[in-house]
Amino acid sequence: MAQFQAQPLALSSSQKNWVLLGVGLGVFMSTLDVGIINVALPTLVKAFDTSFPTTQWAVLSYQLVSSGLVLGATRLGDMWGKKSLYQGGLILFTFSSLLCGFAPSIEWLIGFRALQGLGAVFISGLGLAIVTEVFPTSERGRAVGVIGSVVSLGIAFGPSAGGLLLSWSGWHSIFFINVPLGIIASFLIARVVPPSVGIQGKQKFDFFGAILALLTLGSFGLGMTQGQSQGFSSINSLVLLAIAAVSFTTFLVVEAILEQPLLELHLFRNLQLSMGLLSGWLAFTVIGGSLLIVPFFLEGVKQYPTLKVGLLLAVSPILSGLIAPLAGILSDRFGARLISSIGLGLMIGGCLGISTFDAQITELGYVSRYFIYGIGLGLFQSPNNSTVMGAVPRERLGIASGLLSLSRTSGNTVGVSLIGAVFGALIASMSAGADVSVAPPDAIVAGFQGTFRFAALILCGAAVASVLRISKRQESREQGAGSKEAGEQGAGSKGEN
Repeated sequence: MAQFQAQPLALSSSQKNWVLLGVGLGVFMSTLDVGIINVALPTLVKAFDTSFPTTQWAVLSYQLVSSGLVLGATRLGDMWGKKSLYQGGLILFTFSSLLCGFAPSIEWLIGFRALQGLGAVFISGLGLAIVTEVFPTSERGRAVGVIGSVVSLGIAFGPSAGGLLLSWSGWHSIFFINVPLGIIASFLIARVVPPSVGIQGKQKFDFFGAILALLTLGSFGLGMTQGQSQGFSSINSLVLLAIAAVSFTTFLVVEAILEQPLLELHLFRNLQLSMGLLSGWLAFTVIGGSLLIVPFFLEGVKQYPTLKVGLLLAVSPILSGLIAPLAGILSDRFGARLISSIGLGLMIGGCLGISTFDAQITELGYVSRYFIYGIGLGLFQSPNNSTVMGAVPRERLGIASGLLSLSRTSGNTVGVSLIGAVFGALIASMSAGADVSVAPPDAIVAGFQGTFRFAALILCGAAVASVLRISKRQESREQGAGSKEAGEQGAGSKGEN
């Protein structure tokens, strides 16, 4: 199977680093915003004198728009050029952040957050594609590692930054903080990022496919959310998930028929791409689910205060963020497949270590086990992303970046539901059907341990996907080398792998 390589733009080292700074600042701003809004939900309930379910739509509206439109946005990036759309997303995100800070009611805030999500979809969907365009293959791992570090640090610092801003100057400031960051990032992108060339020839945008993708992803995300709050046997959840299933099937049929589809399905024949996306999706299923259940252990069993819980939860993303650039450098030198596989192995070991938590676990015991898990995550994510981005031609970098973003968001969505369901079921079996919120500590410990063993099993599936990807590429290289040698001996032609 031929491996496509994205050819970099001709820039000096200084120019490339400025591009990395501009893109990284935009990505940091969008990831920081996720943690900040989650911390502020109780404050927003009081500020707008509304209910918690209503206030949650300030999160949901953002998530549904940013995940539902990612394929359409990244396809446009491939067609029209990534720089202008990324910069437009930055400007929209910055302006809508300002509007959020001035929102007069919860309804207006929900609407402005949806607008903010529209800006975020271009930032998260096209940032990695711009970096891949600029950096050559020999430097791509380091560059992607830096972006991975920015994502992890944004996630880690979001809750603490939100808490500080709320205590200092109220809820308005959690949105206003994006304005100066957005202005600086927009200026950098305008000055240092070279124009990217769109696909040559006449192109048509697949509006029907984009609508089906929005319907699929929006119904799926909302259905999973309804399932978490009302139960997956509820009418609302079942109807939404059924709509998602039907629209997804229709989407696949439409994309297979169209000459210029939103998503070219033949790309998934490339195992570097498909197995990389699958292993990333499985990893984020574990990441999203574990962030849900760890606070129950720390608060319900260890009785730690909220501030201490927040600091302990930041251990893994901080470690991942610190190790990600090093992982990128190592992947440039030793190969992305080797480093990402080592990372998955450490994550599996970390999950098994975390599954030994009990009521006597100390802070040092917590950090030591999460040290293994966080290092593994940092070693896995950046090389895996770099492999996926290197597996597509340059004119498809946008859609590949969008698929990575989608694997992250959908993995988190599924992980919260799946891991949460396993955790709840194990606790109910240990405490005569008691809910997690009122379960005794020994039941929480048993549920916690069993759930992380299940998480390790999921990561074993990610490791299998990674091995399949490696073995297939090695086989392709051998076949390509054989063809090349035969061609040179016979007709003097060159085979390309």
